[in-house]
Amino acid sequence: MNRYCFLLQVRPERLAEYKERHAAVWPEMLQALADSGWTNYSLFAREDGLLVGYVEAHDLTAAQEAMARTDVNSRWQDEMGEFFIGLDGRSPDQGFLLLEEVFHLEDQLGKTV
Repeated sequence: MNRYCFLLQVRPERLAEYKERHAAVWPEMLQALADSGWTNYSLFAREDGLLVGYVEAHDLTAAQEAMARTDVNSRWQDEMGEFFIGLDGRSPDQGFLLLEEVFHLEDQLGKTV
């Protein structure tokens, strides 16, 4: 399983509403994510709207493509798009900045055994 971390910028004035929406994600969206290979998926928000996402998947591109083929994802992305800054016409799930992993404790520990 591969680990992925990404950044997005939520409009600070919409952050409270964004959090509310994520407190009750549509059940069909949750199931589509699971069926598409998104696991251990979390979002973290800073007060200024910086959003950090973490997800595990065998292949993030394949998981994104699987989600893109679902009707529920299209509806969700259409509704969520207005919350973000800097997407340049892309949907939130295609417009995030993927970060490079530079350290993982268990990987390092595995080298010493």
